[in-house]
Amino acid sequence: MSTPEIKTKEEVKIGVYICHCGINIASKVDISAVVEFSKTLPLVTVAREYKFMCSDPGQELIKEDLRSGRINRVIVASCSPLMHEPTFREATADGGENMFYFQMANIREHVSWVTADGKKATEKAKALVGAAARRIVLHTPLEKKKVPVNPNVLIVGGGIAGIQAALTMAESGKHVYLVERSPSIGGHMANFDKTFPTLDCSACILTPKMTSVAKHPNITLMTYSEVEEVEGFVGNFKVKIKKKARYVDVDKCNGCGECWSTCPAETVPVQRIIQKGDLMVNQTV
Repeated sequence: MSTPEIKTKEEVKIGVYICHCGINIASKVDISAVVEFSKTLPLVTVAREYKFMCSDPGQELIKEDLRSGRINRVIVASCSPLMHEPTFREATADGGENMFYFQMANIREHVSWVTADGKKATEKAKALVGAAARRIVLHTPLEKKKVPVNPNVLIVGGGIAGIQAALTMAESGKHVYLVERSPSIGGHMANFDKTFPTLDCSACILTPKMTSVAKHPNITLMTYSEVEEVEGFVGNFKVKIKKKARYVDVDKCNGCGECWSTCPAETVPVQRIIQKGDLMVNQTV
């Protein structure tokens, strides 16, 4: 197996640690064969096996090899990175190396648990360890950084879900921008008479929440508006919002409807009585 060419300030010395995981891996994979294979890989100076690498004695093997200078890169072939990658990264850091000089090979979920034939499982385990050995040569010593985060919250959609989310976040101390493309919040629920399964009055549930949103000091309500552009990254998004023209002074409007008769717009709201099943609904269209 050829080694990737990369310029490093120090000689790469890789340690490979194969975990039995009790019988989860060892019952299907020939651990000794994988260890012997690992010893033949380029730049591997240490290859070991242990019943439970995630245990304190197992982690101590890694730390001791790092402190003694026998290795400066770590590969652990065991379970899923989702479960123990932070554990082994911390062990690598405790051994005196950058925690990102660690690579994990999943030979439990990806091999022993899904491969019926023991020989095939062993060969697959060797392949994954070999791939990890090639990859770890290319690792660079990353550093964790802290960046300022904008704690404000943007919620798109002022239906009952958006309203409840806005109130919950606002009560927790976050400033919330609630954007709704319609002239009013409420969504589909505002058109219902009763709600399933309790048949409670829809307006009785929704109206107090709508009022709370409008009055809450931590909520900026932006109705008749749409999100046009989103850029940035987690914690530092920039959002461009298009606020449609209302042609009404929203601070003075009380919704009386007197202006409709002289409205220059082509479509003027009209109150109509619409029958829905057995119900007669007063609806503005």
